[in-house]
Amino acid sequence: MINPRIDTLLENVDSNYASVIVAAKRARQINSYYHNLGEGTFDEFPPPMVDSSSKNYLTIALEEVAGGKVKYQYR
Repeated sequence: MINPRIDTLLENVDSNYASVIVAAKRARQINSYYHNLGEGTFDEFPPPMVDSSSKNYLTIALEEVAGGKVKYQYR
């Protein structure tokens, strides 16, 4: 089972493609946050915005998208 479910993701994004792009970009930001945390230079990347029991950055990012914490716009 994929958690969060696709139907809950689609409540906050336009399409499956948009959910993949937004979650992938946010997962990279979370990854950079944790890697820069030890160096003390974490001002550039925001920390995770949801409490998650998962250690997988993509799962955390998908939970943020499903929770409506991540906003995006087309250029």
